[in-house]
Order: sequence, then structure tokens, then C-alpha cells
Amino acid sequence: MNEAASNGPLTGLKVVEFVGIGPGPHVVMMLADLGAEVVRIERPGGQASNPVVERARHRAEVDLKSDDGQEFVRKAIEHADVLVEGYRPGVMERLGLGPEEMLALNPRLIFARMTGWGQDGPLAQAAGHDINYIAITGALSAVGKPGETATPPQNLVGDFGGGSMYCAMGVLAALYERERSGKGQVVDAAIVDGATSLMSFFFGVRHVPHLSTDRGKGMLSGGAHFYRCYECSDGREISLGAIEPQFYAELLDKADAPDELRQGQMDPSNWEDYAAKLAALIKTRTQAEWCDILEGSDACFGPVLSVEEARDHPHMKARGAYVERDGTWHTAPAPRFSRTPGAIRDSKGDGADVVERWASSG
Repeated sequence: MNEAASNGPLTGLKVVEFVGIGPGPHVVMMLADLGAEVVRIERPGGQASNPVVERARHRAEVDLKSDDGQEFVRKAIEHADVLVEGYRPGVMERLGLGPEEMLALNPRLIFARMTGWGQDGPLAQAAGHDINYIAITGALSAVGKPGETATPPQNLVGDFGGGSMYCAMGVLAALYERERSGKGQVVDAAIVDGATSLMSFFFGVRHVPHLSTDRGKGMLSGGAHFYRCYECSDGREISLGAIEPQFYAELLDKADAPDELRQGQMDPSNWEDYAAKLAALIKTRTQAEWCDILEGSDACFGPVLSVEEARDHPHMKARGAYVERDGTWHTAPAPRFSRTPGAIRDSKGDGADVVERWASSG
């Protein structure tokens, strides 16, 4: 699908992206998938490093410290709706491209700042990565096994869960508000803020023992026998999440589990003993055999798959969750829209040409 054929809900939105890593490009990927036109400002000699997350961009190599580079960027920003940058606080200001200058140039601009620590606070100027940001929010402490150090959940919780998703929501909220006020504003999207917000549920149930965030003790953190992963006879794994009594009963029925597991499901004193019994039962069959028995039922079941295997799962295939383009498999745009579906689009246009078109069209 080419640029002109896009009819996503953000079609017509103009975005300027300053090259970065992690959550910043993911924010812009989501905006582009939903129809936004993106000019990506890259350093001279820069190359795309992730063809999936960096798709659907019009690239422009720019020396931000040169007069020509400054003129080009200012022209782009003057006609853009959204700017997304992920530098340390103060970098854009030192380049003369900070919010004060850019909002004076374009009062309707949404200036989105994607950082780990945020624009202010004692750690604002410190280096860091996902693992550090979720560490101080309480999120990392809740992940792992008892008696072992915390386990980083890839960079899903910080960079993408607490980072890019909240930044994208902030951009869309600011665009909605702009429809009333006619004014742009700054979106300070900090991973520490987003990850803290992700922990809201657990703050609200701090005094509920079943939902403890202590490793291996809470129902959702691997403590419960009915909410954890088990190894099969072939070394593969399956996941069980049968919390509700009726779903738990169906799991036990279909798995032909011992009758003693039917009593005291929610009694934590039973969990380890019951887990050992379930582990022995699960170990008697392969992952494929358990799929035949449990998948599609109300037993709250799913096989634990690799990224490559997930692409070939029948449900994911039916949903069109992965799309092949030019020899590369992409994740499909999400969420889905009934009238204005998003699409994976080409990223072959020259950023300079796009900016000229923006300027000529007003």
C-alpha cells in the first residue's frame, strides 16, 4: 500500500521524528501505521536498523548543527502537527529546537518528549535503560522467582508498556484538546511515570494477600498452581490461567487431574503441593497433546511459543497478526478500525520532498 492509498484514522497527520532508539521509534511506528505521514530526521550516514519498528518513514539526513540543517528542520516543524524526540533533557534546547522556540514557530505543534527519567527530577540527566526505569517503580521487583534476583521482562514493561504506549496516548490526547483550544503543547512522556501507572492495579490491592507482588507469592506472579507455566514431556511449555472456579473446574476435568486438587483452590497453603501434582501430570504429555486437549476450551490455556512459532499459530494467522512485505515479516497495525483500518506502508520517500509538499500545501 502506498502513501496515497492510506485511509487510517490518522491520515493527514504530519509528524517529524528525531532519530532515536527504543520507545521513540515505536511511538512513531504506531502513528504511521494508523495513517500519519512521518519525516524522520537522521544524522548524516544514518541507516535504518530495525525494518519493522522503523517502517513507513520518509528519511532526511540532516546536520542539525549546520545552517542548512537548521533551516530544513524548522521548515518541517513549522508545518508539522507532531514532533517526537527522545534525547536527554536539554539537548533540543541546545540545538535551538526546544519547545519554547518551536511552539513560537508553530503554536499548534504537539511536542512529544520520550525519556526514561522525565524532563526533571534528580535523575533527569542520568543515563539509563528500561531495567533501571522499571526498577525504581516497583515493577521489576515483582518479576522473577523467590530466592533469585529479579528477572528483566525484556524491555516490554518499560520502553514499550510504560514508554511508547503512554507517549502515543499523550500525543492523541493533546491532538484532541487542540481541536478545542487551537493550541499545541508539550507531552512529557517518562517511562518511570508510565510504568508507575501500569502498577496502579497492584497499588489498589496492596492489602489483598492473593495479589501480592512478592515474587512467587501472589496469584499472578507464579505463586498459584493454576496461574503459571509448566513443562511438558517434550521440554516445551504451556501456560495455565484458570482463576475463576468454573474455568478451574474445566481445566481439572479436561486434564483428568487428581480429585484432591478440586478443594481449596484459593488457599495459598495448598499452592505448592498442588503445583507439584499438576507439574507431574503435565509432564506426561507433549505440548501438542495438551493443545489438542485444552486449546479452545474454557480452561484458560495457551502454549508457550517462540516469536517465530507465534506467527504460525492458527489464531494469529486467522487474525492476520503478521504481514510479510518484501521478504520481511512485520507485526500488523493495532488496534483495528472498522472504517479506517491502518496499514503497513512503504518508507521509500525522500523526507526533503515531503517537507516541500507540506510547505507548499500550507
